Parts: sequence; structure tokens; C-alpha cells
Amino acid sequence: MHTIFRSAALAAAVLCTSVHAAGTAAMQPGEHQVVVGDVRLWYKVAGHGAKGAPPLLFLHGGPGYNSYSFEAQAGPALEKTLRVIYLDQRGSGRSERPWRGDYSIAALVDDIEALRKTLGVDKLALMGHSFGGTLALEYAAKYPGHVAQMVLVSAASDIPAACAARVDYIARHYGDRLDKARAEAKARNETPDACFYAFNTVGPDLHQRVNDEVMFPDMLVGKRQDAIDAKSGLRNTGELGNALFGGGFTQYRFAHPERVTMPVLVLAGAADYAIGLPAQRALGQALPHARVVEYAGAGHFLYLDAPDRFTRDVTDFLATP
Repeated sequence: MHTIFRSAALAAAVLCTSVHAAGTAAMQPGEHQVVVGDVRLWYKVAGHGAKGAPPLLFLHGGPGYNSYSFEAQAGPALEKTLRVIYLDQRGSGRSERPWRGDYSIAALVDDIEALRKTLGVDKLALMGHSFGGTLALEYAAKYPGHVAQMVLVSAASDIPAACAARVDYIARHYGDRLDKARAEAKARNETPDACFYAFNTVGPDLHQRVNDEVMFPDMLVGKRQDAIDAKSGLRNTGELGNALFGGGFTQYRFAHPERVTMPVLVLAGAADYAIGLPAQRALGQALPHARVVEYAGAGHFLYLDAPDRFTRDVTDFLATP
């Protein structure tokens, strides 16, 4: 019996050593690929975090965008004091499309947990931008014990509210288009929801312009973002977004704020009409331990509109246990 216990203990020790070794390799600076479930994911480790501090995992928006532009523009300042992990989500950027075509929120959350295990860390700090905020919230609600802190940047926690913010912008700037669309819908005996108006009211000739305007108060910032995207050579295929919105994501609202028990910093742009300031304030009130910081004049990309303040707010928050 004594021999069996010794063998079991030895096996456990070997397993722990193997997992630790794999985690150490996975946390080495540079680009990595890892197969988790039905997909091969790309991620990169960079920066210099304090010893023992949880690494910061950045979750990009889209859905279906990538982490390249955030790393290129916000990364250098953050990496001075933080160990940052940039992940391209399944079907996005440099990660592969899932072999079984699964683009569910549950699958995306499982990818984060699988990556955490691969990295060999007990806890992560999370930063989610836009749709990445959706994933950060869902992961934190499912695995609160593995999240030390969370930063939500223009987080998409309430899609109907985000659609309403776009409609509000359209009503104030393109009211004639909105009135015409509503009259045509009434003539067809239709009652379209807010998302219909948000994405279709202005028509194809103005669609891209309005999509940019609701995110970028300063269009020069938008053009700089476009240049970075062009340099990356990456594009949003639309596959992930089509799967989500085709599956009812237009009605998504984060349903379990009570499970998000860690400290949360909610960063919101007062001129962000892709998400809307009211939704950001409501999210901050719903989360048990959240603080909302509003950026006057900033849009959807806070780290581009106010880069120095963004870096300071994030690093100060993460430096606080």
C-alpha cells in the first residue's frame, strides 16, 4: 500500500512539473500558437510585469477583428509596466477558423480558459474592448476565481442599448433618413426594432461614414486606425460576426453581473455612439465592485483619443491589489 501511495505521489509530482514546464514555455515573450478544442489560436506575450502579478490578457473587439492595432498603438506604453498577452480570437486575425464552425459565446469563453491553462497561471487580469468586453464579462462570470481584476473599455454589455445609441446619433444627424425609413416601414406594416434602424436606416451610401462617425469624434484618428489596419494585412472576414448576429446576438444583454466579484474598471467615452454612455453607466452600477471613468470628448477607441490618460488609468488600477 505504501508503494502505491509513493507511486501516485510521484506521478502527481511529474504531472505538476510537466504542466509547470509547459506553462513556463507558453509564457515566454514572443508569438505562440496553441491548439485548443477545435481551433488553433494565435497569441503573443510581451512586456515586463511585476513579479507575481497576473498577466493582462487583451480581448479585441469586432466581432472578428484582431489585436494588431491595439498592440501597435497602446501596447508599447502598457508593456513598460505590465506583462501583456494579445490574443486573436477564433476565426479572427492570425487565429484559424474553428474546424467545426463553432462561433458561440460559450466556445469563445472556453478558448480563454484553455489559454489560461496553457499559460500555467492561476489568475489573469482581463481587458476587453467592445465585443472583447462581452467575452471578458462572460468569462469572469463563469470563472470568477481565475480573474484578479478586469478593465472594460467601451464594453458591449447590452446590444439593444448600443443599437439605440446609434439610432439616437442618426436621429440627430440624419433625421430625414430616419423619418423616411420609418414611413416606408409603416407602409409595409412593419415594426423594425432599434437594430434595424441602427444598421440600415442611412442606406448603403452613408453606412460606412456613419459607422465611422459613431466611433471616432476625430476622423483623423479613424484614418490613422485604417492605416494601421492596412499595414497589418489582416481583415475581418465577417464570419464570426455573421454567426453571432445570425444567432440572436442583437438581443444580447449580460445577464449575471452579480457573479463578477473582482474589482472592475469601466472606461467609457462620452462621445461613443457605437456603445453609448448610458449603457456604460448602467454596467458600472450593476457590477458589485466597479468604478466608471468617463472620458469627455472621447469615442469608442479611448486608447487612441486619450492615450496618456488611458495608460495611466489602466496601470494605476492594475497596480492596486
